[in-house]
Amino acid sequence: MKEWKNCTLGELGNIVGGATPSTKKFENYEGGTIPWITPKDLSGFLERYIAQGERNITEAGLRSCSAQLLPKHSILFSSRAPIGYIAIAACEVCTNQGFKSILPNNDVDYMFLYYLLKFKKGEIENMGSGTTFKEVSAGVMKNIQVRVPAEKSVQIKIAKILSSLDDKIELNNRINDNLLEQALTLYKKYFPYNVDDEFPNGWRIGTVGEIIEIHDSKRIPLSSAERMKMTRKIYPYYGAASLMDYVDDFIFNGKYLLLGEDGTVVDSSGYPILQYVCGKFWVNNHTHILTGKLGFNVESLYMLFKQTPVKSIVTGAVQPKISQTNLRSIRVVIPPKKLLKDYNCLVDPLFSLFRLNKEENKSLATLRDTLLPKLMSGEIDVSSVKI
Repeated sequence: MKEWKNCTLGELGNIVGGATPSTKKFENYEGGTIPWITPKDLSGFLERYIAQGERNITEAGLRSCSAQLLPKHSILFSSRAPIGYIAIAACEVCTNQGFKSILPNNDVDYMFLYYLLKFKKGEIENMGSGTTFKEVSAGVMKNIQVRVPAEKSVQIKIAKILSSLDDKIELNNRINDNLLEQALTLYKKYFPYNVDDEFPNGWRIGTVGEIIEIHDSKRIPLSSAERMKMTRKIYPYYGAASLMDYVDDFIFNGKYLLLGEDGTVVDSSGYPILQYVCGKFWVNNHTHILTGKLGFNVESLYMLFKQTPVKSIVTGAVQPKISQTNLRSIRVVIPPKKLLKDYNCLVDPLFSLFRLNKEENKSLATLRDTLLPKLMSGEIDVSSVKI
């Protein structure tokens, strides 16, 4: 085995924070071209590389605060609210104060550093302190002890093994995005009317409450402490906006549409946060669990909500919320059941492939997560592997 060395994260690269330009100054944001990343941008983010957040800032905004322009291949690590989101800068970006990013030294492979932080994530989370929310300081990050291959060539081999799995996962995700776009295009062709239009006989105005079944009463939230005690960790645990964890058991089995209830409930355009899930899973109490009726199955319901703005029904200034009552009240166009049946049959192969890709991704992620600690500890020797 090639030599490994003990060092600190601070010895592998320069650790820098971020900042937020004053939102009261128009010139800090309007027309900005500098990508500005916040932890919110990484919530539910499925890729390794990030090039854009929800907002950009201007050169004036960058100069007005302590945010720094981070070079391509910097590793972004969220240090609060929450701790542990990780991404690689695909281009020059800057971040808010919710990150402690690492600019790797020349003798450190950036992709290896990304996976090293994935490996150390749980340990770093436990180092967080604070009363309102936990945070990891730059000083703590710099002094975290790690063990790494002394030769960059070995780091690259380890990263390539893990990257080959993530490459396939990301390819499947892109294929699935395309499948959803096809399904949505077909939905718009089959159902071109909105509530303000005139439409043919057999179509009518109704409410969301007529076409959904809500299964929220079956939800059981699990605290992070409860989840940490679990050992099998094989079933997905979903929150309002994304997959949060894996747990030992499940409470749902089948196809469902999750629609965020509180917290992050709408995207930047005012559309609901949706998750199309299938199989065995657990859900916390921050997302609605839906199936369809009156001819709507989960897939056509998904397409309907993807083009139904819901910002007007969101309540709560501090904690945004979409209540069951307000959700049921949304006016929608209800098409003839025969047309819905035709559409559902047409897109069924698209969603079948979508689900197959999701299942393959679960297997690939399990393999990656099994290899990660073995590769990062040196248990698997890659020094003689030819890549």
